[in-house]
Amino acid sequence: MSSRFINWFKFSSPATFYPLASKIAWVSTLIAVVLIAIGLYMSFFVAPTDYKQGEGYRIIFVHVPASWMSMFLYVVMACWAALGLVFNTRLSAMMAQAIAPTGAMFAFLSLWTGSFWGKPMWGTWWVWDARITSELILLFLYLGYMALRSAIDDPRRGDRASAILLLVGVVNVPIIYYSVKWWNTLHQGSTIKLNEESSMDDTMLLAMLIMTLGFWAYSIAIAMVRVRTIILERERSSKWVKQLIVGENRDA
Repeated sequence: MSSRFINWFKFSSPATFYPLASKIAWVSTLIAVVLIAIGLYMSFFVAPTDYKQGEGYRIIFVHVPASWMSMFLYVVMACWAALGLVFNTRLSAMMAQAIAPTGAMFAFLSLWTGSFWGKPMWGTWWVWDARITSELILLFLYLGYMALRSAIDDPRRGDRASAILLLVGVVNVPIIYYSVKWWNTLHQGSTIKLNEESSMDDTMLLAMLIMTLGFWAYSIAIAMVRVRTIILERERSSKWVKQLIVGENRDA
């Protein structure tokens, strides 16, 4: 039993994780392409027209998964930050740094598609709604994290400072989720609930879940590619990186 845990724990080393990240990236990319292609086809050509919103509702197949991923990725970053603070592992901070741009992209995509959806529904591109405002705060948290990482020259000090910011900011995630229940808001409530039957058509629900899984696989693929670059940058003085570069130059 203990040897099994040791075998998994060895991947906390950047040198060991670097080749594994390449394999994960390739598999995740293939899965993401297939799932997103299927999800988009079902969203625009299979899912029925909504009897209230017409064809304009189809933007939810991008908006809702993007919103979910923006929250989920921030929680994942906070988990990596906590692991880094507790166990002082370098890879944890690198993973959080690699995920951040993708999380910011999904937060922006959520707000952007929400504006297109809100215009015909509410008659305006933007309202200071509780959920929209808290999602905007999430985007600022992503941008603030990346700005703080860039502002501190010492990587280890930057890891600790940015980890604290992530852990403080994670309180915003449940605020986003419960905002439609806590405050009087224009934003509609959740149509997908874990403890109740969904009010959505089965085809709509399936298309949305496929898109969510596709975005999830995409996030993994991009994070793996990005973390490999971060590892090489931060470990460039290590012996294994120098040997890797020499080997690649020799092959070229």
